[in-house]
Amino acid sequence: MNKVTLVACACAATFLAGCAGTMATSSNSSSGAMASSSSNTKMVGGAPMFPNRDIVDNAVNSKDHTTLVAAVKAAGLVDTLKGAGPFTVFAPTNAAFTALPAGTVDTLLKPENKATLTQVLTYHVVPGRLDGAALAQQIRAGNGSARLATASGGTLVATMSGNNVIVTDSKGNRSTVTISDVYQSNGVIHVVDKVLLPS
Repeated sequence: MNKVTLVACACAATFLAGCAGTMATSSNSSSGAMASSSSNTKMVGGAPMFPNRDIVDNAVNSKDHTTLVAAVKAAGLVDTLKGAGPFTVFAPTNAAFTALPAGTVDTLLKPENKATLTQVLTYHVVPGRLDGAALAQQIRAGNGSARLATASGGTLVATMSGNNVIVTDSKGNRSTVTISDVYQSNGVIHVVDKVLLPS
């Protein structure tokens, strides 16, 4: 094998090694991005809540929030919760609605009670994106409690019980955040186990 052939082989080997390194780096980078995106996707009601979708588009897929979704539709709040926001939503489960006095949900869903339903639902919405870390920071800054101004004009009080965030409504009813930091493209959802009621 002459010198020209050896040089050509060496160059080819160097080129291929460089390509392999670039491809490996690109692959690792892509895998890392996918892992990061996947780590922000939580399961709620048996469905993945994708952080690149809005609150409504995710909520409709949760089998634990069919009552909430029906209420949002009845109140005409779909377009609002699909808006840019950002919104922090404390989302009661179906079980939370079932725990209300008999007939409450059916009454709220009647067209003539749309204003009341809207007030109840917007009482669960806080303007801004308050994830668990932000809530904990506000609670610490408030010496153990944080007052949250809701979209309805009411106030919720957030406190800590061990590692759990407790949200108390104006009637003194306490709701526990059971799934936190469900990130959305237009905010964040915290699943709660009780319906919060304004005064």
